[in-house]
Amino acid sequence: APRLGKRLAADIAQALAEQTVVVPGTNAAAVVLPRLALQLITLRKQRDEVALEVEQRVIAHPLYPVLTSMPGVGVRTAARLLTEVACRAFASAAHLAAYAGLAPVTRRSGSSIRGEH
Repeated sequence: APRLGKRLAADIAQALAEQTVVVPGTNAAAVVLPRLALQLITLRKQRDEVALEVEQRVIAHPLYPVLTSMPGVGVRTAARLLTEVACRAFASAAHLAAYAGLAPVTRRSGSSIRGEH
């Protein structure tokens, strides 16, 4: 639940403030939970900053317009495609299509047709 984290820290703080029954460990929880909530807020902020930087880099990439011209390809999918194939050298677009499984080819050796239905 990605959206859960957005309000989780606030919910924890509110629950601690509204707590009326004191149980063993409450004091320890009152010390630990606010710190954990702050860490959660910090991590979410850092994640958002990294996501923004990745998005900016993907949009600046020369292949971004080509990738996003394909139906269903947005910033996230373009980022994934770029990271998957950027470090590989393909001799042609056909090689890339075969790597991606978009150009299926039946492989046969000699005249054997064993196993085909």
